[in-house]
Amino acid sequence: MNQETEQLSAYPSDVEAIVRGRHGNPFVTLGMQGGDGAPVAINVFAPQATAVEIVDGVSGEKLVSLKRIHPEGFFSAFIPKRTERFPYRLALSAGDFHWEVEDPYRFPMVLGEIDEYLFGEGRHHHLYEHLGAHPRSMEGVDGVAFAVWAPNASRVSVVGEFNAWDGRRHPMRKRIGAGIWELFIPGLQRGTVYKYEIIGQHGERLPLKADPLSFYQEQAPATASIVHGLPQHEWQDSEWMGTRASRQELSAPVSIYELHLGSWRTAADGTKLDYDAIADLLVPYIVDMGFTHVELMPVSEHPFGGSWGYQPVGLFAPTSRFGTPEAFARFVDRFHTANIAVLIDWVPAHFPSDAHGLVQFDGTALYEHADPRLGFHRDWNTLIYNFGRNEVANFLEASALFWLDKFHVDGLRVDAVASMLYLDYSRNAGEWIPNKFGGNENLEAIEFLRGTNTRAYGLYEGSQTIAEESTAFPGVSRPIYDGGLGFGYKWNMGWMHDTLHYMQTDPLYRQHHHGEMTFGMHYAYTENFVLPLSHDEVVYGKGSMLGKMPGDRWQKFANLRAYYAFMWAHPGKKLIFMGCEFGQEREWNHDQSLDWHLLDDPMHGGVQSLVRDLNRVYRENEALHQLDSDPAGFEWIDASDTEGSVFLFLRKGREGVKPVVIACNMTPAVRYDYRVGVPQGGSWGEILNSDAETYSGSNVGNGGEINAEDLEWHGRPASLRLTLPPLAVIMLTPS
Repeated sequence: MNQETEQLSAYPSDVEAIVRGRHGNPFVTLGMQGGDGAPVAINVFAPQATAVEIVDGVSGEKLVSLKRIHPEGFFSAFIPKRTERFPYRLALSAGDFHWEVEDPYRFPMVLGEIDEYLFGEGRHHHLYEHLGAHPRSMEGVDGVAFAVWAPNASRVSVVGEFNAWDGRRHPMRKRIGAGIWELFIPGLQRGTVYKYEIIGQHGERLPLKADPLSFYQEQAPATASIVHGLPQHEWQDSEWMGTRASRQELSAPVSIYELHLGSWRTAADGTKLDYDAIADLLVPYIVDMGFTHVELMPVSEHPFGGSWGYQPVGLFAPTSRFGTPEAFARFVDRFHTANIAVLIDWVPAHFPSDAHGLVQFDGTALYEHADPRLGFHRDWNTLIYNFGRNEVANFLEASALFWLDKFHVDGLRVDAVASMLYLDYSRNAGEWIPNKFGGNENLEAIEFLRGTNTRAYGLYEGSQTIAEESTAFPGVSRPIYDGGLGFGYKWNMGWMHDTLHYMQTDPLYRQHHHGEMTFGMHYAYTENFVLPLSHDEVVYGKGSMLGKMPGDRWQKFANLRAYYAFMWAHPGKKLIFMGCEFGQEREWNHDQSLDWHLLDDPMHGGVQSLVRDLNRVYRENEALHQLDSDPAGFEWIDASDTEGSVFLFLRKGREGVKPVVIACNMTPAVRYDYRVGVPQGGSWGEILNSDAETYSGSNVGNGGEINAEDLEWHGRPASLRLTLPPLAVIMLTPS
């Protein structure tokens, strides 16, 4: 074998590129070269070793000692009498230490051609089963398969403690067609901490990057990914999954408790509880309070706790602040076995500029737009996804499906949809780029949302998507075939702003704002609405819900109780933020537990009891939920008493369902002998009175039951002569 032949086993330029960490195609140099009748050579870069031998993978025989052809640890040799490829291991030495390892560069490709094709087309719906870090076995050897999209990088390596964070030691193979880099590293296990070291297209070394498809990450402020693989959990919720569609349909009672996991409750010493400990307390609380759903503020991994999760970097990783992915799966499962649905906030609108995240991921604007007029959110100092790029839309859609698939969540509340729909969102003239038709609609984002909703509903029966959308964009919760975006529900931000402003107004002046309580019915059936009193109303100096109410202490509580009762009676599904259900007095602070001690005060306990009863009455009376999205389910009895600030309306269900009459008195004055027209005579029961003594009210009411008189009133055949309590809402139904 002459010197020229030996040189062909490892070209000096390739050796130098490997040693310097600049080789973009390591498999043409490292590992076994030749075969198929040609002499077989093996090249190894092992700067941690002083000697490397080749061991036959079948017989265990040591075949040859590799020659150190570069002082920084590049070893190479031809294998005597071998012209066909064969399995082998590496025996390494360094001083008195000797160990054997598998060579990552002897293993085949990780991904299949169909993976490349589907990803390039933007149709790899279960992308998370292939990209990321997956413990697996290849050719009988256990290890971890890594795959990451970085099409414009000139080199990508997996780094971690296992290779001293040396990016030269595990450079990845590039799949040219899709721009995906992949590598199987034998011997690695779950729990391995890793990042990607990326060299940009101009040779620049980027900040180490977390894996965009990692399933587990270090707790902040650490930022590395952790090898975990897809969550492993034996689900116990088959009965729930089979019936949840009926529990989330438009005719079902939906009462949502929104919460932030880190501050709902803390341990006695103020430390955070984990997923299991939270579930121990939260599941029975939700059952006792009668909510049908919980909605979690984002659980996707996020670096800054003060973002509350709305600036995520790990769209496939439940935050490790509260435990492992399996612990989060148990958390969801426990709610399902208690017949409670779990919604999560999902954030595809933007992402933070943390260096370890998606920003300039491969040295270019890969996930974001390069032009800040398209790619930068000034409101939040975040970056906007390039929804028009197939791979980016695929990445985001796969994230949505991941939570529905692997964690059995029952729905996604999609954050900041308005910011996605408009190219000029929060921008002045000249600061945005019109679409191809000259309009301000973000056509790519609209198509992305429609596609994601289509797949979510098509693949996961009974799931729901809910849009937080604050404008009058048409058809948000209408079917795609009818020109809509395909969401199941939309938050009714207009209703919230109008009614909350009314309730904050001194009752003396409410007569001048009467329309703020009635206007919502003009558009109540343009969408399938959720009525939200969310975390956004109790932060940033806005104070608590109780603190917004006018009057002395008694009136504040009475106003709050009346507002909740009005909300539960009004068409639309219900959402209330944690702490609001017992009248938290201070503004929400994400670093502190709710003030549960307030429940020692009967006034706070009264609010909590009212919410509990509202949920019960809402569930038990079909008229209050069955036709929420149908105009046939609501009638004004009288909305014209502006001077008295009284609102009278009727909720109805399908044929045979008992109607519910709602009477609201939004002043502190008791209204005696107030006649209300009703659809039928006979006895009517007062099923709820927000002024009842049990809620710490003044206990003014109608004695629980009242007979209708055969006196036509308000255009109805019979009428009730009611006492309307002060700052209160009563509900009545035929006995």
